[in-house]
Amino acid sequence: MKWSEICIHTTNEAIEPISNILHETGASGVVIEDPTDLTKEHESKFGEVYELNEEEYPEEGVYIKAYLPVNSFLGETVDEIKQAVNNLMLYDIDLGRNQVTLSEIREEEWATAWKKYYKPVKISKKTTIIPTWEEYERVSSDELIIELDPGMAFGTGTHPTTVLSIQAIEQYLQPGDLAIDVGCGSGVLSIASALLGASEVYAYDLDDIAVKSTSINSKLNNTDKQIHVRQNNLLDHIDMEADVIVSNILAEIIVRFTDDAWNNLRTGGVFITSGIIQAKKQLVLDDLEKHGFRILEVNEMEDWVAIVAKKI
Repeated sequence: MKWSEICIHTTNEAIEPISNILHETGASGVVIEDPTDLTKEHESKFGEVYELNEEEYPEEGVYIKAYLPVNSFLGETVDEIKQAVNNLMLYDIDLGRNQVTLSEIREEEWATAWKKYYKPVKISKKTTIIPTWEEYERVSSDELIIELDPGMAFGTGTHPTTVLSIQAIEQYLQPGDLAIDVGCGSGVLSIASALLGASEVYAYDLDDIAVKSTSINSKLNNTDKQIHVRQNNLLDHIDMEADVIVSNILAEIIVRFTDDAWNNLRTGGVFITSGIIQAKKQLVLDDLEKHGFRILEVNEMEDWVAIVAKKI
């Protein structure tokens, strides 16, 4: 089978929503080429990223690449992607150059090339994320290992928004807590919560691909008995009393269900929000405080923000 590589030259701010658009339109693989990766210091003992070719990266912005089968519907699919990406401007998301190019790629190259970007990564003092195809030996006996099969759609959990989320979960989730993961994606936050002692985790996502991915990854990590995965729109029609709610999605989406998050948290419960760009930080802070939350922490990594709030 022949494959077409679609490359979108855009901004760091647009990575999450465009990646979501691509996998929803049937893209079998998403790769992010961010020039900041060329200047970061990577500890080789964790094997984060390797063999990066400077010529493959833009001078500014990022490349988001995905892989589409070459068939009679390719033209329509590309048009749908372009339209969906352009619609992001309605949410005040900076698309940068927003240039789209197509190139053909052989299947044997596509099947393995994207994997070179994903190696075991220690994302916090406690947690290391490893892709299923990599071998890894624990550095310490109390190290938490999360094994992920990204399915070439969600990445391997090393994006700053995921790192910030897991670091907050490590700090605030207590053994025996009931947790909710809103917009579960690959299931990495649900798995982290279960491994850190949550008695039950309810994982929700509107995308059926995310539901399947979370189910697969929870079984890989032997957490499927604790994690209950269901297709659902945010917290619509959910009624329970959670100790922790975590959500790593766009700021514009977070503010849509702040009221539901409040209603589904016990008094003293914690709401961990991530996926927030700097420009939207105040929007989320104001909305949380308007609903009665007390802000505990605002943590930042690169251009991303995570906010931890408490129901009082």
